[in-house]
Amino acid sequence: MQPQNSLLSATGTTIFTVMSALAVQHGAINLGQGFPDYDGPEDVIEAAAAALKDGRNQYPPLTGVPELRGAVAAHNRRFYGLEVDPDAEVVVTSGATEAVTACLMAVLNPGDECVLIEPLYDTYLPVVRLLGAVPRLVRLSPPDWALPRAELAAAFGPKTKAILFNTPMNPTGKVFTGAELAFLADLIARHDCYAICDEVYEHLTFDGWRHIPLMTLPGMRERCMRIGSAGKTFSLTGWKVGYVTCDRSLAPNVAKAHQNLTFTTPPNLQRGVAVGLMKDDAYFEGLSSSLQARRDRLARGLKELGFGVLEARGSYFITADFRPLGFNGDDVAFCRTLTEEAKVTAIPVTAFYAPREHALDASADAPSHYARFAFCKGEAVIDEALGRMKKWVESRRGQLTAAAG
Repeated sequence: MQPQNSLLSATGTTIFTVMSALAVQHGAINLGQGFPDYDGPEDVIEAAAAALKDGRNQYPPLTGVPELRGAVAAHNRRFYGLEVDPDAEVVVTSGATEAVTACLMAVLNPGDECVLIEPLYDTYLPVVRLLGAVPRLVRLSPPDWALPRAELAAAFGPKTKAILFNTPMNPTGKVFTGAELAFLADLIARHDCYAICDEVYEHLTFDGWRHIPLMTLPGMRERCMRIGSAGKTFSLTGWKVGYVTCDRSLAPNVAKAHQNLTFTTPPNLQRGVAVGLMKDDAYFEGLSSSLQARRDRLARGLKELGFGVLEARGSYFITADFRPLGFNGDDVAFCRTLTEEAKVTAIPVTAFYAPREHALDASADAPSHYARFAFCKGEAVIDEALGRMKKWVESRRGQLTAAAG
């Protein structure tokens, strides 16, 4: 038999699939994958259900139904002051992951370089490589995840075509500051390249932090492809509805990529999301405050157990250092042990770093003593997970004490 695609064949099963299967096997509470265990707004669901029965179930327009494109444009204006033409500057996709792929396809040619910031969502690197482009990786490091400006500047060069970055950031919870975005904008302008902006957690920020789209900065309007997600904004991750806002000069190629990936997105779900995007400000403020309360609940519990908990300014996730617990293995071993013994599942943070051969600094190892916990769960679930981990920590401490004696 002829060999299949070498890149895909060499790509292993994702850590999310592995850990979720392990969670099921051991009856663990899954704080690994980032999806809520509660449903989204009832009016949004009802709108999608009603739309399913209104006789409009054939192919919708390639770029999205007019109701949703109009709602995306209005959303951009309301929250960020961006004036967007819904007929020429919005493309609806089947989820934000497809949106990322479509945006990369829109601008990258084989041999082009694309700057990526680690830790990163696990589909970024494979898609860049599948397109024949060259990834240039820049690493953020815990505990503060500061932007390494010299390293970032060095990653840009004559072959740079684009940068793909995520804010608010998974898994770090980092929200890029205005100063950091200005530094990025300067590099993008000087190197005449594009920015694919994964902003799916745009409304999930805490402690007074606010998301700033790179697209709002001077000179960035024509260079940015801004990606939003109904799954994250309305706690409906299974719907897989994303949307790209970009200049009319970029939208045709994004739409052509979308045409060759999925072509369209279910029209009833699009109409439901359109209702959601037009909800009043109280909904979006409540989304943020309710998630902040869940974050605080989990963070407080993890600290009481002895974890070193890092600041999370946005997203669904908390990163925690497990070394203070006395665990001597790496993050993969820790997450497996936690699942098997404590019956709670987390994700090793090394899963968000590229293999060493793709790094600019091939000698640097990814930090291997952190686990990512999702707090987009009900309070009872968070409390039960903390209770299980407490019993496990106390048991391990007892074993260590006995061994020392």
